[in-house]
Amino acid sequence: MRPSDILLALVVVLVWGMNFVVIKAGVSEVPPLLLGALRFTAAALPAVFFVRAPRLPLSLYLKYGMTIAVGQFACLFTAIHVGMPSGLASLVLQSQAFFTLIFAVVFLKEAWRPSQLVGLLLAAIGLALIGTTHGVSMPLGGFLLTVAGAASWAVGNIVNRSLARHGPVSMVGFVVWSSLVPPLPFLALSLLIEGPEAITAALSHFSLRSLGAVAYLAWGATLLGYGLWSRLMSRYPASQVSPFPLLVPLVGLTAGWLIYDEALRPVHLLGGALLMLGLVVNLFWPRLSRRWRERGLDAGRP
Repeated sequence: MRPSDILLALVVVLVWGMNFVVIKAGVSEVPPLLLGALRFTAAALPAVFFVRAPRLPLSLYLKYGMTIAVGQFACLFTAIHVGMPSGLASLVLQSQAFFTLIFAVVFLKEAWRPSQLVGLLLAAIGLALIGTTHGVSMPLGGFLLTVAGAASWAVGNIVNRSLARHGPVSMVGFVVWSSLVPPLPFLALSLLIEGPEAITAALSHFSLRSLGAVAYLAWGATLLGYGLWSRLMSRYPASQVSPFPLLVPLVGLTAGWLIYDEALRPVHLLGGALLMLGLVVNLFWPRLSRRWRERGLDAGRP
C-alpha cells in the first residue's frame, strides 16, 4: 500500500475507535434511541441530494438499514447508556466477525476451515471471561446488549455479501441512501420505550455537546469512515486492508481510559487478548499456512 493510503487507513481506525467515547458523551444527554434517529437523519440529509443511489433492490436497503444501523446501534447505544464501558464495548463488538462466520455457515452454507474453528473457540473463551466480570463497572445487560449489537452487525454483513451479485457498487452511495431507513424505526422505538417526555426534554435542552456527538457520529464515523474505507477496499485486495480494523479496540480502550478513566481489570485484558488472538488466527492463519506450503514445495523441488 502507498504510504498516503496507509495514513488514510489509520485515519479510519482513529475515527472509528473514537466513535465509542463520542457515543458515551451523546447518550449522557440524549436518550440512546433518539440519538440513533438523529445520527442517521444527519447522515442521510443533505447527502442524498449529492450522492447517487446505486441501482439495487429496495429490499437490500431495508435489510442493511434494519440490521447494521437499527439493530447494531440500538443495542450498542443502549448498552453504553446503561453502563457498558466505551472501551470494552469497542472490544466486544469485534465479536461480529465470528457471528458472521456462524451466520455464513447457516444461511450461505459456507464450509468451516480449521483456523476458523480455532479462532471462534478463542474468541468465545475471551467473551466468556469478559462476561464473568459483570457488576457495577460493567452491567450484565450492557454486555449482553453489546453482544446482540455485534450479532446484528454480522447479519448485516451477510446482507453485504449479496451486493456482489449486482456488480460493482458504490458503498458510499449505498451507506448514504441506506441511512434513510433507520430514522423512522429509531423514532418509533424511542417513542415507545423512552417516551415523548424524554424526547421533548432532550430536544428542548439540546446542547453543543449533543450537537457535536450527532455530527461526529453522522459525518465522521458514518460518512467519512465508510467513504475512506470503501476507497481503500476498491484500490487494494481485502487481505491488505482488512487487518486495520483490528486496531480499533486499541484506540477505543485507550480513549476510554484517558477520557473516562475506564480502568481494565486483568481478566478484561486476558479476555480481550483471547478475543483479538481469535481474530488474528481467523484472518492470518490461512494465508500463513498457504505460504508455508508453497515454501515447502519450493524447497522440495530439484
